[in-house]
Amino acid sequence: MTQTAPAGGATRSHRPSAARRARRAASPYTYIAPFFTLFAAFGLFPLIYTAYVSLHRVQLQNPGEMEWRALDNYTAIFADEFFWTALRNTFTIGVISTVPQLMMALGLAHLLNYKLRGRTFFRTAMLLPYATSVAAATLVFAQLFGRDYGLVNQALGLVGLGPVDWQTGTVASQIAVSTIVIWRWTGYNALIYLAGMQTIPNDLYEAAEMDGASRWRQFFHVTLPGLRPTILFTVVVSTIGATQLFGEPLLYEGSVSGGISHQYQTLGLYLYEQGWGFFHLGRAAAIAWVMFLLIVVVVGVNALLLRRRARKETGR
Repeated sequence: MTQTAPAGGATRSHRPSAARRARRAASPYTYIAPFFTLFAAFGLFPLIYTAYVSLHRVQLQNPGEMEWRALDNYTAIFADEFFWTALRNTFTIGVISTVPQLMMALGLAHLLNYKLRGRTFFRTAMLLPYATSVAAATLVFAQLFGRDYGLVNQALGLVGLGPVDWQTGTVASQIAVSTIVIWRWTGYNALIYLAGMQTIPNDLYEAAEMDGASRWRQFFHVTLPGLRPTILFTVVVSTIGATQLFGEPLLYEGSVSGGISHQYQTLGLYLYEQGWGFFHLGRAAAIAWVMFLLIVVVVGVNALLLRRRARKETGR
């Protein structure tokens, strides 16, 4: 005689397994919940609130009083000639600092990738400029680029060149600010490139060497293609950093306006001047969103160009 279990017992035995499956499905989200909670509180909410503030007239003296202005803040900054000056300065300083910086970092990483004596020391020394305070580095370079007693002008005098006004001239001041950026970030990017080079298989170098390729040909035909994702990463990060450049031009002369004629005022300094110099928080929020959209466009264009180039090379 066969006995069957009651339906209620089957239901009771099935419920714990369903609850257990639900806990297992939800457990991964509990691990990542703290990150998304912090991101929503300190990343997403400030971004959305800044967009909301950019549509209002807000003064620093009374931040709680807001007057709806729609897109008037954006119209005001686009009509301001100093905004376009800051945008142009940001672009030129970004190019002057980023291109030599990444090229020097690539060369240093290529040298450190070989077996050298004391390479651990040199790899550690690469991070010393990055670990140095922005204020300390900028103040030292401001003394080096001094017009009357700076070591740079004294070195130029030894080769028969006259002194350069590194704080008043447009091109000279931008080169001086870019030099600080290059000094601080070249070693950091070199270590990133070095880490990328060490992921390239040695079999590719051995095959290229057996085919008679020199080290230069190995660098151009093996190293650079293998570093394409790393180069894209450094270009994107350097572009974001150049767009947000603030500390170096601020401390170079101690002026929010970026010099007498705004010759090296970046978008970061322009934002600070509008918000905390002229007390226009709404206009400063609009500048912040313009910078955010500019970064998105520039990064998107860089990624698109590199993807097209990669498709062309794979199509060959």
